[in-house]
Amino acid sequence: MKLVTFSLQGEERQRIGAVLDESGAVCEFAASAAPHFGSMLALIDAGERGLEEARGVLLKRENVHEAGGVRLLAPVPEPRQMRDALCFEKHLRQARANRHLFGFEGFPRDPAKVDVPAVWYDQPIYYKANRFSVVGPDVDVIVPRSETRFDYELELGVFLSRKGKDIRPEDAYDHIFGYCIFNDFTARTAQLREMTGQLGPAKGKDFDTGNAMGPWLVTADEVPDPHNLTMVARINGEEWSRGNSGEMHHKFPAVLAHISSDETLHAGEFIGSGTVGSGCGLELGRFLKHGDLVELEIEGLGILRNRVVDRSAGV
Repeated sequence: MKLVTFSLQGEERQRIGAVLDESGAVCEFAASAAPHFGSMLALIDAGERGLEEARGVLLKRENVHEAGGVRLLAPVPEPRQMRDALCFEKHLRQARANRHLFGFEGFPRDPAKVDVPAVWYDQPIYYKANRFSVVGPDVDVIVPRSETRFDYELELGVFLSRKGKDIRPEDAYDHIFGYCIFNDFTARTAQLREMTGQLGPAKGKDFDTGNAMGPWLVTADEVPDPHNLTMVARINGEEWSRGNSGEMHHKFPAVLAHISSDETLHAGEFIGSGTVGSGCGLELGRFLKHGDLVELEIEGLGILRNRVVDRSAGV
């Protein structure tokens, strides 16, 4: 199922449901029918029982809203926790090779010669993101004040289905509820400056509207191999980025096993893959500007669109 959180045009109340077909019509899971239809987190908490009831509602084709009357929100508007990993070696090498764009000299400009710390190969590296700055499709993303090199990041994300601690890699897929597209918008000037202090990222990532997700959450049963998905980014219709999720050095089973070591993970938590190789402007030496329409597409997961708004441009 392609699960969505949405509101009807002219209303603020959040509802959940599933996209029916290419028309974009949405079948609502009415909260009056079951408590676990009250929010996406409640549906995730209900486990397989909740999903079976949702499938039953879809078969009846009741409470259908046409696409024109629906406003899609982030599939999970406020995740219980957010972590973002750095799993693509190509991205790491190419991003580090372009540090000279920010005045950092004395580093190799050839990605093949970039020094990658040994720990990166030994274990998945990740940071905790701001779960309160999540937005969905077709929402304007606001550039932080004074930022001149604003960037997108093309990522694959997972939501966890249940609690787990010390998860074994072979059991990891049992803990994945579904997948969605994640655009980890980044203020590059702030990020590269603050991370010279041996901590972060902080304000390079933490700003309102910075974490875009959607357009829907595809249940795990519809993604037979999450590590063989074509990933594409287009800016104003022009393709900037193309990669494949199979290029992850640390794949999701290894990521979940590492993060859950000595730590309990919970249903409704989000984990990002990190940026696919060539999946951001920093790697390409080009950045976003006011009015740019950013479209991220991942095979089988839809297209996530957001427009960039720079307040310094007079808005």
